[in-house]
Amino acid sequence: MKKGKKVLAILLTTATCLAAMMGCGKSPVQPETDSQSQETAELNEADSAGEEITINFWHHYSAQSAENETLMNVLIPRFEEENPGIKVNAVSHEWGDLHEKLLISAQSDTLPDVARLDSAWIPELQEMGILTALDEEMSDFTSVSGGLLESAMSTTRINEHFYGLALNTNTKILFYNVQAFEEAGINVPTTMDEFISAVKQLSGTNDNGQQVWGYDEPALSGWNLCPFIWSMGGALTNEEETLASGYINSPETVKAIEMFAELYSDGNITGWNSGDIPMTDGFGTGRYMMLLEGPWKISEMEGAYPDFKYATSEIPAGDGGSVSVLGGEDIAMFNSAHKDAAWKFMKFMTDEYAQEEMAKCGQIPVNRQALESDTVKQADFAPFLEAITSAKSRPTVPCWSEMDNELSVAVTAVMNSEKSAQEAMDELAEKYDALLAK
Repeated sequence: MKKGKKVLAILLTTATCLAAMMGCGKSPVQPETDSQSQETAELNEADSAGEEITINFWHHYSAQSAENETLMNVLIPRFEEENPGIKVNAVSHEWGDLHEKLLISAQSDTLPDVARLDSAWIPELQEMGILTALDEEMSDFTSVSGGLLESAMSTTRINEHFYGLALNTNTKILFYNVQAFEEAGINVPTTMDEFISAVKQLSGTNDNGQQVWGYDEPALSGWNLCPFIWSMGGALTNEEETLASGYINSPETVKAIEMFAELYSDGNITGWNSGDIPMTDGFGTGRYMMLLEGPWKISEMEGAYPDFKYATSEIPAGDGGSVSVLGGEDIAMFNSAHKDAAWKFMKFMTDEYAQEEMAKCGQIPVNRQALESDTVKQADFAPFLEAITSAKSRPTVPCWSEMDNELSVAVTAVMNSEKSAQEAMDELAEKYDALLAK
């Protein structure tokens, strides 16, 4: 417990950031014990007494999103109908706010029963000792997890145990303005050199005298930079994730950061500065010509700019190949939960029905049966599913939130010409090594 409190104290002082996904894990282990009996007895006792159990579900589906509407108006009513005696109190938070609220609530013992977590958060929350090891406590864990994609389930696996169920998966691919490419007479870039050339050719001013940019990047975090670093042959750490020196400051990684800095200095890319045009609006109005985004962008464009003509392609390849970044969310249970009721809800949210309903909102399912449905086949997820096969996870270490924040600070300094890319990455390597050694 002392270790968990120490980790919590460190985490509470850091900025909210994206974190890493686990690499591909082994098949789920058979549970050694069945600890559901007490929770089942509590639920049965409540049912017999005519009482209801309310489980609190915290998530980061945007309050105004199609996902939240489906959750509130379709999924939860269906779950409650199928499970009399259990009510679900769903609370929407902004992504970063949820991360911070979980850390604070852990300190005050006011955690929810269940939460939809960025898969990146699993390592740090597990390190704090607040997540339930499902393979140890749920007797049917193996059969339930067996129906989900193994690659997605690996995001919940730490030290041979599983601390959640995969809920959805995603990655990023290249979106581009078809008309702009046709008018410029250039092909869609398939290599990093072609990408750089296209960004430069597509930047400038439009017929209305407005500035346009060849590429938009909304942030300078690992989620945003890793596809370029990896595709250009760079790395953040060694494979064991124990050392950063020689990797985050390698010639390949430095070259990727220098590419961004040079394009930014020449006015060819933008997006992360306060006051920049939001990504969807900039793309839909022809101000941004290319961007890397996930499957949610399809539904966003259909809703906001249904007549805009765009297409997608794989991430341009460099010396490291075409490598995107893995993303996704898991649904996890906290140790203080009404565990039997919480488990029923978790299984419902990952079953074929719920997964197919969420697929209609742009969420890529992890349920194997849902992936075979007509709904999914018609949703044009194929390019993303293909990219997932070669995508990589960010470092799967509890300190990744701190590392990611330091990366953003370091790269921002390069963009602002405060430091050279080599200088910034050398300093970052030392900071990473110190964090990894803790």
